[in-house]
Amino acid sequence: MSEIGKNIKDIRSRIQKAAEKSGRSVDQIKLVVVTKTVEPHRINEAIRRGIEIIGENRIQEADAKFKEITEKVEKHLVGHLQTNKAKKAVEIFDFVQSVDSVRVAEEISRRALEKGKIMDVLVEVNTSGELTKFGIEPEQVLTLIETISKLEGIKIKGLMTIGLFSDNPEDSRHCFRRLKTLFEKIKSASIPNVEMRYLSMGMTSDFEVAIEEGSNMVRVGTGIFGPRGY
Repeated sequence: MSEIGKNIKDIRSRIQKAAEKSGRSVDQIKLVVVTKTVEPHRINEAIRRGIEIIGENRIQEADAKFKEITEKVEKHLVGHLQTNKAKKAVEIFDFVQSVDSVRVAEEISRRALEKGKIMDVLVEVNTSGELTKFGIEPEQVLTLIETISKLEGIKIKGLMTIGLFSDNPEDSRHCFRRLKTLFEKIKSASIPNVEMRYLSMGMTSDFEVAIEEGSNMVRVGTGIFGPRGY
């Protein structure tokens, strides 16, 4: 088995153990394989090994690489989206995980309507308070969702966050717990056009803690492809 194949098997095993620890089935956890800076032939190999969702951070890089992705796969934008890149994002992605403003949501909506498409989106929340991160403040999430839920062309499917930058995964637990609380609050509000289905949190360094705190969508890149240049 190739290194990529071994890594995928290991990550799936760890996801299963974390799911079982939190009293859930591994089938409830979606794995998004982050392919930033990864060559298309390696991405194709991962897909052949059973990967069903890939995540890219940059529009320009993704657009060039997707032309060489020969295997069928769902494509998520997991990086920050600027309004001037929304048209291309709607064209090449199936899902945008990083909506953090009304302006971005409005532009996705406009471009999706032009293409006769409904774009699934997650609202990105900055739960760590780190100034280097994108995402809306937790206190503003409900208002943002109530506003953008009225837009046509998009469907709000949940929330996304990035844990604290730290060598200790436990340091991110409070971030994930906070997002889970927000998730349940918004879910109970029963807002039209909002389906609180996905809680996207946890990456290579902290996905097990995220799963324990309720994540059902993890984003893993380094754990599968190894350290990469950025």
